[in-house]
Amino acid sequence: MLNAEAYEELALAVRVPSPVQLLADDRLRAAGVEVWLKREDLIHPEVPGNKWRKLKYNLAEAAKRGDQTLLTFGGAYSNHIRAVAAAGRYCGLSTIGIIRGEEHLPLNPSLAYAAGQGMRLSYMSREAYRRKADPELLSGLRRTFGSFYLQPEGGSNHLAVLGCAEIPAEIEMDFDVICCPCGTGGTLAGIAAGLRPGQRAVGFSALKGADFLEDDVTGLQARAFGGRRGDWRIEHDYHFGGYARRNAELEAFIADFYTRHGLALDWVYVAKMMYGVYSLAQARAFEPGSRVVAVITGPPGPG
Repeated sequence: MLNAEAYEELALAVRVPSPVQLLADDRLRAAGVEVWLKREDLIHPEVPGNKWRKLKYNLAEAAKRGDQTLLTFGGAYSNHIRAVAAAGRYCGLSTIGIIRGEEHLPLNPSLAYAAGQGMRLSYMSREAYRRKADPELLSGLRRTFGSFYLQPEGGSNHLAVLGCAEIPAEIEMDFDVICCPCGTGGTLAGIAAGLRPGQRAVGFSALKGADFLEDDVTGLQARAFGGRRGDWRIEHDYHFGGYARRNAELEAFIADFYTRHGLALDWVYVAKMMYGVYSLAQARAFEPGSRVVAVITGPPGPG
């Protein structure tokens, strides 16, 4: 069962609200855009950014139900898998990660970290993984592993959306647009719901061919709030080949950004969003004089 005292200690250690910092860059100024970074990556060293936002109310629900184990799904480079493993260790919960695809040894740095936190890793074929929400498949997992609290892939459920909806209210200054990376859509669903009138949200998909994300975000909002909320859209042109894929152009952008600003960008999600923000700014897709907030959802993972 979740250790209530340990959960409170973790919650107190989380740095909320996260800081908001101006991104001083002549290229953005020339485009007539002011960009600020919402540094969610600084919330906690092991449960950072949108991962804490998504876990916050789910951990409380697990405690309410008396569950002793968290089970979740993710890819081999999933930051969510890492965060669940760390949160479980902090809170005295067992954790199980169902990983898409076959086991590859040695473990990559992300999975090695999760295993080091005590997470039990189990692998599932890509075909079966596509049915991860199927009640029959979940019943089979319960027969294998016993009782558990289910945290969906990427942590995105209605409780996660409620946590992410708290982000805009923390930003005291006025802004016009807020941007975030998109994997499962939970962060965008929450952020959009927390907007004030006249503000809009833009999600940047890290997945190739993810037109389904619009429906997923709408569905998450419906489960959390009863219907679609906020002015939002998703950009699909900045995935750089798909999830956990990168190329020389993205690598060069990451290196240049670090040289200019001293901030290492997570290449799976955040760098793709930031590349998109610069691209849209230089294409004059933002109104002149716009103040744009980019949510840095997490630090670069190992490897």
